[in-house]
Amino acid sequence: MEENNNNFKSISTKTYTGNFTKTILISFLSGVIGASLVIGLCFGTPKIKEKILGNLNDKNDISSSRSDDDQLTNLNTQLVSLQGYSDTSTGVAAKILPSIVGIEIEYNVNSFFGTSKSKATGSGIIISEDGYILTNNHVVSASSSSSYYEISDAVSVKVTLYNDDTVYDAKIIGKDDETDLAVIKIDKTGLTAAEFADSDSVMIGEFAMAVGCPLGLNTTVTTGIVSAVNREITTDEGEKYNVIQTDAAINAGNSGGALVNSQGKVIGVNTLKLSGDGVEGIGFAIPINSTIDITSELIDHNKVLRPYMGITCQTVSEAQAKQYNLVVGVYIANIETFSAAQKAELKVGDVITEIDGKQVKTKEELTDIINAHNIGDKIKLRIYRDKSYQEIELTLGEKP
Repeated sequence: MEENNNNFKSISTKTYTGNFTKTILISFLSGVIGASLVIGLCFGTPKIKEKILGNLNDKNDISSSRSDDDQLTNLNTQLVSLQGYSDTSTGVAAKILPSIVGIEIEYNVNSFFGTSKSKATGSGIIISEDGYILTNNHVVSASSSSSYYEISDAVSVKVTLYNDDTVYDAKIIGKDDETDLAVIKIDKTGLTAAEFADSDSVMIGEFAMAVGCPLGLNTTVTTGIVSAVNREITTDEGEKYNVIQTDAAINAGNSGGALVNSQGKVIGVNTLKLSGDGVEGIGFAIPINSTIDITSELIDHNKVLRPYMGITCQTVSEAQAKQYNLVVGVYIANIETFSAAQKAELKVGDVITEIDGKQVKTKEELTDIINAHNIGDKIKLRIYRDKSYQEIELTLGEKP
């Protein structure tokens, strides 16, 4: 009897389990079939399908948006298609190219072997419809000399225009070696003058296109970005420039051409590039804002009128002041005859320490202060002479 009961319990358990499994399986299959029918019907009905997918997408967008907001707080980003970038480049090129010219100069080279002619090329920017062109001074001024040779000033300047096979003779209107700018002119009207941007508003990372005639290849454009602004550089000759840096390719012959923004407006005049082993993509342009006054003076006076003291000077550092029993400031090493400095009775050995109450520690600071004045302005100098300070008034002259 006990054995029968055990068998019964065993049978009963198996039977119950089987029934339970069938019940669960049937319910599960029914649910799957029902869900399939519902989903099938929903996806077969466009409005319902769009509503479901729309809700899901909205949730994903919200989640993604929150994630992006967390990672890119206060950062304004925008995806740009390759087609959009290409359209920008072609549009900019189409706008600026009619305003860019090729320049070829010819000069004489005198050496032990006699006199020969040589040529150099550069670029320029049309700044008026009646033929005025802005370029670099070093493009049209090749004069230099050594113990082996002597190069003359340009004996001829030729200009070629965009989509024009005619070669035009150009006249040098004015040039300035301090800013490395020059203005030339051709006898032609109806030209397309370039449009200038506000170079003070240029931002690091923005689109930049360099336009010119590198290596004599007319109407060449290269693109990149603005790598830096207000970059101070010093040339091999010791000249200092405040420039825009770009990684748009700039090569020999690009000098005097334009660096333009995404609107095809000029932001700078291509001027310099770094070259050598390990150097790539570092070029410089003079900000266009700093050329406006210079250009006007070159056109009006054929030169830049600058205030002038008439001294040769050097900086006295703290270490030098201690060593030579002087003070920190600007030491006068030479005074030009008939200059403003001579008229004011300055002397060699004087150390200028202040101008109009403003402390002066370097010759660069002195130059900046003088250039901020006009010819004929009176300035008050505080100088150190014979172990004592003196006040001297000086009237600025015109730089020859």
